Amino acid sequence: MTFEERYADWPHEVTIETFAKCNAACVFCPYPTLERQGARMSDALIDSIIGQLKAHPHPFMISPFKVNEPFLDKRLIPICRRINAELPLAHLRIFSNGSALTARHLREVATLERVVHLWISLNEHRSRQYRETMNLAFERTAANLDVLHTMVEECEFPHPVVVSKVMGGRLPTEDDLDFAAYVETRWPFFTVRMLKRDSWLGFLEPNDRPVPDAPCNRWYELNITAEGIVSLCCMDGRCEYPIGDLNKQTLYEVYNAPGLRDRRINGTSRLKAGGVCSTCNY
Repeated sequence: MTFEERYADWPHEVTIETFAKCNAACVFCPYPTLERQGARMSDALIDSIIGQLKAHPHPFMISPFKVNEPFLDKRLIPICRRINAELPLAHLRIFSNGSALTARHLREVATLERVVHLWISLNEHRSRQYRETMNLAFERTAANLDVLHTMVEECEFPHPVVVSKVMGGRLPTEDDLDFAAYVETRWPFFTVRMLKRDSWLGFLEPNDRPVPDAPCNRWYELNITAEGIVSLCCMDGRCEYPIGDLNKQTLYEVYNAPGLRDRRINGTSRLKAGGVCSTCNY
């Protein structure tokens, strides 16, 4: 069975924004412009989503994150534990900017199962530039990562750790390479990833990479905002292109809406998909 066949009916990844709150204000992120800032997903909707995903027949991923800092929600770890207990086919991808990662959080994450990675969006290694980029204090975040690195080194944290940077261009710049060298020197047990800067569907100008004449893997995901509205994809940060409402529809109904399902079944090129998908080069 191919990937496309396996995830034609059920999503390969589900992102769940439990609390639309972030302590950062990154220059490349739409969070400061969100109208839903402070929105908190109801416990009832979280229960419903987990309950519906029990019918998923294949391994899949859950990311308790969208445009927020997930560790600001005190429910994060209990939700992840429920996912471990009730969804044996689900694998967790956990993202953070690192500034809210207390030692207690790290010990709790270490006890979780089926964690693909803990991904830290760091983006800068120089104090002033870090403040300008993320509006956070580098020293605090770096100290948290020092604790995490010691835990990894001493085999107290069993999950892979990724540290990423949004690049200055399509290819790594000198500053990007300096960042990678810094992380590899200070935290050698972490993996460094460089990410190209994307447009967030209208928030930033897209880079000059052409729109691929191919289907989009984002069509195999569901991105649920704290209000229960399902956005078009991970790049629809402000949910300007909603495809469903889990307050009124089931997860299965939203994912299998005729137009969306047809794209997956037919292998439609995004150039021919119409709408904003035909302009996105993510």
